[in-house]
Amino acid sequence: MQTRPTISGTRHAVSAGHYLGAAAGFAVLEAGGNAIDAGCAAGIALGVLLPDLVNVAGVAPIMIRKADGTVETIAGLGHWPKSLPPDLFMREHGGKIPPGVLRTVVPAAPDAWITALERHGTMSFGDVAQYAIRFARDGFAVFPLLAENIEKHEAEYARWPSSAAIFLPGGRRPCVGEKFVQADLARTLQYMVDEERKAAGKGRLAGLAAARAAFYQGDIAREIVAFQKREGGYLSMEDMAAFRSRLEPVVRRRWRGHEVLTCGPWCQGPALLEALLVMERAGLDGLAHNSADYLHLFAEAVKAAMADREYHFGDPAFVDVPLDALLSDAHIEARAREIDPRRAHPGMPAPRLNAGTAPVPETRAAAPMVEADTTYVCVVDRWGNAFSATPSDGSWNSPVVPGLGIIPSNRGSQSRPDPRHPCGVAPGKRPRLTPNPAMVVTRDGGVMPFGTPGGDVQIQAMLQVMLNVLHFGMEVQAAIEAPRVASYSFPSSFAPFEYFPARLAAETRIGAETRQELAARGHAMQDWPEWTWLAGSVEVILTDPRSGMVHAGADPRRPAYAIAS
Repeated sequence: MQTRPTISGTRHAVSAGHYLGAAAGFAVLEAGGNAIDAGCAAGIALGVLLPDLVNVAGVAPIMIRKADGTVETIAGLGHWPKSLPPDLFMREHGGKIPPGVLRTVVPAAPDAWITALERHGTMSFGDVAQYAIRFARDGFAVFPLLAENIEKHEAEYARWPSSAAIFLPGGRRPCVGEKFVQADLARTLQYMVDEERKAAGKGRLAGLAAARAAFYQGDIAREIVAFQKREGGYLSMEDMAAFRSRLEPVVRRRWRGHEVLTCGPWCQGPALLEALLVMERAGLDGLAHNSADYLHLFAEAVKAAMADREYHFGDPAFVDVPLDALLSDAHIEARAREIDPRRAHPGMPAPRLNAGTAPVPETRAAAPMVEADTTYVCVVDRWGNAFSATPSDGSWNSPVVPGLGIIPSNRGSQSRPDPRHPCGVAPGKRPRLTPNPAMVVTRDGGVMPFGTPGGDVQIQAMLQVMLNVLHFGMEVQAAIEAPRVASYSFPSSFAPFEYFPARLAAETRIGAETRQELAARGHAMQDWPEWTWLAGSVEVILTDPRSGMVHAGADPRRPAYAIAS
């Protein structure tokens, strides 16, 4: 049984990681805005509504497909400060990236939202940011996952007075149902809107440019940089003023008449495509849904794709990523041949292409260290535009800038401290990002934006839901709610980059007999609860050109909701 119905409409739909974020996006759609306007409104609001998981000054990778079929991605990912010594972490921090401002990269999300509005939106920054400002100024109810994360990370929040003032108001943890207010954040966003209004007479684009300048060149930037310097960081006014989110090519492959679109190897997106193609080549047809055979194939294909992610993925501006070779028929065939249908690979498959990565240290701790981090929003409008975005950056690993209510992106935690690694630290280089918005253009001409939070679980949750819809024929909400598994048999994307050979976690709605069979094949099984946020929070919209309907679903594992009309 489903906990919710699929939400269907004839005009437009939004699905987002918090119900008030979905409401913000839907209000924009009803007011005549397009999918880009609505997606930006929801995305900025999510930085307020999920302050433990997402930051207004964090990352925001975006994929946009226009009604005419053109697709682009806005990376929404900042780079390391230009003055950062590349050997800093190896030389002074024992090969670790410590908590605090040293993991800061240029905050990219404000630029990413404004870039999307400039290129494809119809509204002003003030139009779309008004909902975030209201939620920050007037507050919203603390929900269980927020309360759980603050409790779990109370010591980290207490470490910095500026963070404690927001997350531990009055010196205590907020309770479920209490009002959570972020007055400084409201003022920061309002300052950007006020600066935009000063330029209003020069047109919408001039106003958006003024809002961006307020953040990257004006008082906000000066406060960020001054605080970073006081804390021993390297971020400069030059880093801020020169920043622009890169427009990156989409990665696309055909599969059974559909076209699957992911972001590039600056994130983990192409690993979804590789895992899908390996499953197809190894023999997907005829396997029952969530049977031992199916889940074994899924886990082994994910291991192959994540191994190639580890060996090769990084910022394409610094690293030559052999993406065409990795997604070639020959490489997919070779990876598929490596899969033993009766036995799990004990760790991570070896590289098949040239890779200079050092040997991976093995960690055999009791359980992976998994953080609730990131959220997701997708929108489809009445004109056929589609929007997919995965904003992120947690709040307990770095301090809030006093008076601003924001944490400049701490996504440097996803770079390797060793500069020799494909995603190693380097001045001006971007970390390899886990957030990876995606879409499918269906063989009948529909579009399906989809994505999820979940770190290294993201492409795994996304792939399972995609197959549930397009291979097993489930309706959207049933596909989202079906129980899931996740492999951890590769180094984590987050410091300290833990590695759990053969580890496979499974929601226990997957039957005990199936889990026992997977264990017999060599998977080191870890039982999750029947429902867990660790399995991701997949949001999906699917349009059906034949019926003229748009269908949307949202994951009950987190406070995500979908709305359609």
